[in-house]
Amino acid sequence: MTANSEYLNELQQQGDFLTLSRNNEWHLAPSAFTLSNGTTVTIHDTGVIEFQPKCATTIDVVLSSAIHGNETAPIEICDELIKRIILGDLQLAQRVLFIFGNPQSINIDKRFVEENLNRLFNGHHTVEGVKMNNERTRAAKLEQYVSDFYQRGGQQRERCHYDLHTAIRGSKNDKFAVYPFLHGKPWKKSQLQFLLSCGVNTVLMMKSPATTFSYYSSFVHGADSFTVELGQVKPFGENDMSRFAKTKATLIALISQKEVIYKEFDASDFELFAVHRSINRTEHDFSFPFSDDAENFTGFSKGDLLAKDGQTCYYADVEGEAIIFPNADVALGQRALLTVIPLQLTDNII
Repeated sequence: MTANSEYLNELQQQGDFLTLSRNNEWHLAPSAFTLSNGTTVTIHDTGVIEFQPKCATTIDVVLSSAIHGNETAPIEICDELIKRIILGDLQLAQRVLFIFGNPQSINIDKRFVEENLNRLFNGHHTVEGVKMNNERTRAAKLEQYVSDFYQRGGQQRERCHYDLHTAIRGSKNDKFAVYPFLHGKPWKKSQLQFLLSCGVNTVLMMKSPATTFSYYSSFVHGADSFTVELGQVKPFGENDMSRFAKTKATLIALISQKEVIYKEFDASDFELFAVHRSINRTEHDFSFPFSDDAENFTGFSKGDLLAKDGQTCYYADVEGEAIIFPNADVALGQRALLTVIPLQLTDNII
């Protein structure tokens, strides 16, 4: 019996693709098998598993987690869904690609190993003069797996990608999503309805290109793509999974039903924000004046100090300017803070 057949037998019996990926941190030989219900299961690599139902309908779905390895709740959600599919408890209606982005960072319970994986997409994994590492190689591979998945589905099918995360800090708005910059294309009511069904009514509209996984899928493949923040980082076993019941139920409906009917769109259901500015860390001496437990979406008065980068001070220049993703420990040159302001829906929505 070959090593491949050994792990395939165990996978078919237990459905535990997460442990298989964690035991093979950077590489797993491709393989495939077919479930009794006719669904084809293809393992492309460690952390990358595709399900092709016998009668796929209209949507090609990418569900990614563990782009940051210590963000455990989304990993647990995807782990459960994968197990249920393999063990025959969940019948698919759509093609689905699941991705555990960074298995080694899961094992060491860190955000990343050498470099933040979510700053390496949309071609940023390969930069002249910058040495390659495992995370840069991984970002390039993940882009290719997503590209191949969508291309095999064909242009006529809808494409979506939900990159599931939890935030370093708590948030006044516990769950929120980041809508990538669309380069003038309209936002979609149907996607906001999907997010609301997931228990996410706060959406941050980006205004510039990014290096994130969700932006890559949106920009390169035209997918309806979001970074979805599901609360605050917690270790395995400490997540209150009841808090994610709406998210899990909506994801199950998305992949297992031919069509999902969501609540009728009502703009008053949502709290929307627009990025006001991005503050990068350029000096080793970088700090925030607020405490480490200051929550995302905390607002500041005009003139309040927001960050100090060496000798440069950044002050709130709009009343109520709020902070998102503050992280003083990012690498030099990377974003340390986003600030946002409330946004009213415009005509640029369909």
